[in-house]
Amino acid sequence: MFPGYNTNGFAHHRLDDALRILADLGYEGVALTLDVHHLDPFAPDFPASLARTRALLDRLGLRTVVETGARFLLDPYRKHQPTLLSAAPEGRARRLDFLTRAADAAHALGSDALSFWSGAPDDDAPTDVLLDRLADGCHRLLDHAAALGGRGVRLAFEPEPGMFIDSLARFETLLARVNNPLFGLTIDVGHLHCLGELPIADHIRRCAGRLANVHIEDMRRGVHDHLMFGEGEIAFEPVLTALAGSGYASGVYVELSRHSHDAVTAARRSLAFLRAAWPTWPPEPPPDEQRPPRG
Repeated sequence: MFPGYNTNGFAHHRLDDALRILADLGYEGVALTLDVHHLDPFAPDFPASLARTRALLDRLGLRTVVETGARFLLDPYRKHQPTLLSAAPEGRARRLDFLTRAADAAHALGSDALSFWSGAPDDDAPTDVLLDRLADGCHRLLDHAAALGGRGVRLAFEPEPGMFIDSLARFETLLARVNNPLFGLTIDVGHLHCLGELPIADHIRRCAGRLANVHIEDMRRGVHDHLMFGEGEIAFEPVLTALAGSGYASGVYVELSRHSHDAVTAARRSLAFLRAAWPTWPPEPPPDEQRPPRG
């Protein structure tokens, strides 16, 4: 496994600059959140932008996952709407269109996975109806992902506090309806702690066969607020030990979107903390004057 950083924590940087900075700091992967300012999938030049980004990622030696958590990309008035749960079929279709574009991007970039979540319902439909809507969207996305070249694109579904699928237990309910080899899991370490799914290490070991993507940050029990490491309650060494012991071999991506105002410092501090918690990760890079040019 290797350390990575989510570009939603560099919201005030040009994407190319963010990628170069993260490579310079010593990160080996980036979680690319498609957004209005970073690889907008609805922009006319999206295919060309993907090609340029792939070339830069290759030069920098960065692996990727594609993330789909942009807040206002689909609706400028409503955060994270519409979703695969939306009451209106056209809303569900708009979310699915975005997710298929994101799968295309993950394929073009050679990404390890495409990460997405359920969102929250916008009506009071019964649970079974909501599960049917969500499972239908997941099946349609899986069909698209499987049809892409090579091995297709691995999906990584993320349970998130406040959303319809908020916990690993709810994820397993969905998994009973969407059991496909390409349908994987994103575990957010902070989310497990927030919802009291403890010990975190036990859940990691139990879900190892399905695990395709990992988010990491500090958090407090019962409060969904992504915190800088050391400001919450999580003990990280057992978490990282469990990940390594489970055979997980992809990115562990820091997610601090609300720290974009101090992105470079946050990214540097995060990697220093993770190196101290898991010393086998890459050593600190040399000072600026000793580094070769990047990109």
